[in-house]
Amino acid sequence: MESTQKVGVLLANLGTPEAPTAKAVKAFLGEFLHDKRVVDMTRWLWCPLLHGIILPVRAPKVAKLYASVWMDEGSPLLVHSKRQKMALEAALNLPVELGMTYGSPSLASGVDALRARGCEKILVFPLYPQYSRTTTAAIFDKLATSLKQHPALPELRFINHYFSEDTYIEALARSVELQWEANGKPDMLVCSYHGIPKRFADNGDPYAEHCQETTIKLAARLNTEVPVKMTYQSRFGREEWLQPYTDKTLEVLPSEGVERIDIITPAFSVDCLETLEEIAEQNRDIFITAGGKTYNYIPCLNDSPAHIEMMCHLVERHTKGW
Repeated sequence: MESTQKVGVLLANLGTPEAPTAKAVKAFLGEFLHDKRVVDMTRWLWCPLLHGIILPVRAPKVAKLYASVWMDEGSPLLVHSKRQKMALEAALNLPVELGMTYGSPSLASGVDALRARGCEKILVFPLYPQYSRTTTAAIFDKLATSLKQHPALPELRFINHYFSEDTYIEALARSVELQWEANGKPDMLVCSYHGIPKRFADNGDPYAEHCQETTIKLAARLNTEVPVKMTYQSRFGREEWLQPYTDKTLEVLPSEGVERIDIITPAFSVDCLETLEEIAEQNRDIFITAGGKTYNYIPCLNDSPAHIEMMCHLVERHTKGW
């Protein structure tokens, strides 16, 4: 593939606060939780609740959690995303830029950077293997809104999902196998996915189906006697979310004779607060306190060679004929 094609790739992810401070987290969460794709409550009810109670209370607490995982170069999500961007650009010999749905760098700045590099055609690559209205669709909305300011639009293609791609499943399987080669096999492999309100799935969001298919294909590829269990994490608010919940599951597994588990987060393309703090720390404490003996978190694919190879495969296929 030649760079003279003037095709560029926009890697899109959710975003992150600019600093592990209450002020920065409040700004980030304010933008995130204002999105109707994420919270669809009536605005006149939601906005006073968000700004009067949730953000003032939650921002300082979340800032402390971010501080516990913050890296020397910055937020883990942004650090790993930048590494992905550099590795993918080197492998493809195409311009690649980052854009976040919330926070910085924005989707609009990513598009502007690609156009400044001469890209007339842009492949939008949301780093969400499983489609959801709360993630992939939110990128589409934000990008469409930002492009309203452009007098001339670039030609766009959009990757909707890749939850069952063979190269994605292979990358996940290799990360599990490397863990097992180093530490032995556990009593159970837990696949923890970010949750969404059950109501969204009931109304047609295919996210749960995509997560199930990923888990089934991963288990088939591993072809092992180790049981594979699927759960959902990171619920927010009082309404019912997709179940079984990760934390509640980990509370009961030791009583069922499961003392050694490995846990992987297939819905996350890079390590972030929800994987490094919630899964690797909080949920470890839950499992060990409940009587578990060994708990190993398997990192996200990040910029691993197998992940970059998978991304190259998708880009090459979606830009074919362009």
